[in-house]
Amino acid sequence: MFKNPILSATLGLLIGLSSTALAQDTDALHNIVAGDHRSEASKARDVYRNPVETLAFFGIEPHHTVVEIFPGTGWYTEILAPYLRDEGKLIAAGYPRDPEAASTFMIQLNDTFDQMLESRPDLYDQVEIAELYPRQRSELAEPGTVDAILDFRNAHNWFNWGPAAMLGAWYDALKPGGIVGIVDHRMDPGREAGNGYIHEKTLIDTMEEHGFRYVGSTEINANPNDTKDHPGGVWNLPPNLRDVTETDREKYLTIGESDRLTMLFRKI
Repeated sequence: MFKNPILSATLGLLIGLSSTALAQDTDALHNIVAGDHRSEASKARDVYRNPVETLAFFGIEPHHTVVEIFPGTGWYTEILAPYLRDEGKLIAAGYPRDPEAASTFMIQLNDTFDQMLESRPDLYDQVEIAELYPRQRSELAEPGTVDAILDFRNAHNWFNWGPAAMLGAWYDALKPGGIVGIVDHRMDPGREAGNGYIHEKTLIDTMEEHGFRYVGSTEINANPNDTKDHPGGVWNLPPNLRDVTETDREKYLTIGESDRLTMLFRKI
């Protein structure tokens, strides 16, 4: 992996300890993750996504204002929304709502997300919606009002779109010293990135070019079983199992979800 292993381990430990201390109410996170509002299918992914440990590493506290980038069908929203509901704020930055600016896929994903929010108003009624245009510098919140931006498995997309608009929007929204937590599919150094995987060094360089300082990383979401040479890329792995034959299905289920980097950055 990129970076000095001794320095990385030391820094990761220090950051992990300090972030866990900041995320004081991890009991609340554990209770939410175990809640009956989450489906068994969602809970089955906890072993790969490690939500309590990941949010603790990022230092997310109940009073924070948090922007979740492209929440998809709401896997993390189901955890973040109740955690932030009483004291903080969750802003779900999804795809555009204008039919002229959104593809059929975007519209369908927005509809699925809206249905999830409507299913439990007692948990999700305080979630705010922001429109995030992939190639435009969108306004996600009042400038300088956001404590944390969380991006789960999206960086490989906005790398391809050109990161300037995306990271510019993040920079505008964050408070001075605000943090960015990123999880994405990790490619090994020396191997060509692509097929959904990115390099750690490329992510660090890109973030630092756009006004963010790399703080540290953790191996919480690592998976050494991921060989990263799948013909259909990361999408062959669960939960997608895209284009996987019945013959290969067990092989990919045994590998599990992708090997993931988990990195913390801070607005300079």
